Amino acid sequence: MAGRWIVLRYTMPVRARPQRPLLRLRRARGRIDRFVLPGIALGGAVWLGYVPADCEGIEIAGGEGFELERVGVRSARHVFAECLAKRPLRAAGALRALLRRDERRWRDSLRGACAVTPLSGYAAWRAARGTPPAPDKPAPDIGIRLVLAAEGASAAAVADTLAALTAQSHTHWTLRLSGAEAGIAADPRIHLTAWDPDAPALSLCGEADLFGILQPGDRLAPHALALLAAAFHEANPDLIYADEEIGAADPVPRLKPDWSPDLARVTGFLGGPALVARNFLAGLPARPVGAADAFATSLDLDCAGATRVVHLPRILCRRADLPDDTAKRSALLEARLSAAGDPARPILRSGILDLHRPRPEPAPLVTVVIPSRDRPDLITRVTGDILGRTDYPAIELVIVDNGSTDPAVLALYERLRGDGRVRIEAFPQPFNFAAMVNRGAAVARGDILVLLNNDVAVLRPDWLDALVAEAVRPEVGAVGAKLLYGDGRLQHAGVVVGLGGEAGHILRRRPADTPGHLCRLGVAHEVSAVTAACLAVGAEKYRAVGGFDAATFAVDFNDVDFCLRLGAAGWKTVWTPHAVLSHLESVSRGRPSGAARRLFEREASAFAERWRDIIRHDPFYHPALSLTTFGEDLE
Repeated sequence: MAGRWIVLRYTMPVRARPQRPLLRLRRARGRIDRFVLPGIALGGAVWLGYVPADCEGIEIAGGEGFELERVGVRSARHVFAECLAKRPLRAAGALRALLRRDERRWRDSLRGACAVTPLSGYAAWRAARGTPPAPDKPAPDIGIRLVLAAEGASAAAVADTLAALTAQSHTHWTLRLSGAEAGIAADPRIHLTAWDPDAPALSLCGEADLFGILQPGDRLAPHALALLAAAFHEANPDLIYADEEIGAADPVPRLKPDWSPDLARVTGFLGGPALVARNFLAGLPARPVGAADAFATSLDLDCAGATRVVHLPRILCRRADLPDDTAKRSALLEARLSAAGDPARPILRSGILDLHRPRPEPAPLVTVVIPSRDRPDLITRVTGDILGRTDYPAIELVIVDNGSTDPAVLALYERLRGDGRVRIEAFPQPFNFAAMVNRGAAVARGDILVLLNNDVAVLRPDWLDALVAEAVRPEVGAVGAKLLYGDGRLQHAGVVVGLGGEAGHILRRRPADTPGHLCRLGVAHEVSAVTAACLAVGAEKYRAVGGFDAATFAVDFNDVDFCLRLGAAGWKTVWTPHAVLSHLESVSRGRPSGAARRLFEREASAFAERWRDIIRHDPFYHPALSLTTFGEDLE
């Protein structure tokens, strides 16, 4: 392995399509290695990668406006020394891979230590990437109205916010400032006024095109309003928001997903900076703004109903602190759900707000489909859990058997046939997981399908209630569960497309109570895909997209492909932490090798070809977060 390591630094226009650059290494004998590079959260991005000795050319698809600023070279010895200093265990793994001449594992071990930064290391990561640039061209004259309720705030915090505001390159803004001393505002665009709790929200906007709320201590980046105004002019959305960092002295980033209304409703991840279109405000129910300290939360909940939303994935604001509005949000949310006749209710666990959605009454029939072959220990446990340890009252169980010969399994099937809820469906063809799932779905009588692996165990009797409550929502397609390894660590908390190459489970092998960035692992929220080890979906939705693609993805990627096709048809995928099961993860199949490995590589290639755009930008995973490791790290 006598290649070289390279360091690329590059920039992209702020309003460019948020796709990560794609790099290709053309190697001898026609081999091509592909890498998805990190996106940009500040001024530029940096990528460290290995160029093998047989590399014959490098190609980068960066998109319009991509600019490669610098290319550096590092020796393997230097990279290994850095890995040894930062992550000795990874260095040991890299050395073992080197001795086995396992290039991929060697490369990935070193990259995981040297190219990736935990969120706690944000300060140094930020210093190397600069600040967001001005827009490529100024936006037309977009008027922006901001409000700042300064009651109880320190004069220094208010002064910081005003200094950053008056330094904006976009000058067409006005500010309504309440609760501050009369002499604090010298700029004619700043209007001192008392807060009027009886005023309608639209009156605060005046005639401006966009409306937003500042918190005392907020410091907008110099081009923040210009970038937001330009994006508004291009897309005319209801709502536009960007990313932020929290902390006056030692800030940490809040890197937000693209529009995720379920997550926004309970976590309030919008934060700042966020601007609402005047036309959207005009369409909201006419009600008074109320107390100043509750108005931001109320407007944030209103914004959760927006449909045309733009996320600008750049850090454009520093907030001194993150306001704790959990109690206000819970009360307001409960009132609005009650008024709308929605049976969901807020729940608060360990300081995290989420929604409890009860199962519908009467409970729809659920068909649980389990593909299986032999392994009496697994199939005995999972069928016993479904039929005897699950509270849900309307269950049909379909076992799709792929030629079992084990006498214990055949005896179990005979006993199960005496249960009117159970059907054993024979699948005598060569193993094809996707086709087996489709066979089970074809004979299912249930309104809801639940696809379940045979190596899953029930941990809580209400797991099916939680899945069905999400799956019956009209806008929801697939629903995934929280799956744990046998040792209690996370196995599945949603799939990120692009993670590890094609798709991977976020935060796997972390403690089960890991909160996740933006506390999203404590709440039900949108993801791009979930695993079919435990996946619920309405039967009509399943059939509408043609079920699993058994011809292209017989063994792997069929579940992710299915979720993405549901998304393309207009149904979102949701992961819920309230359905908790144990999963031994492919214990019945083992690791692929030989022909199975070659099949995996063919299916991976087909998946990459079909879903290249989403691999380059999973909308629910910020482009500056690493695809190299399975954590939420910076790259």
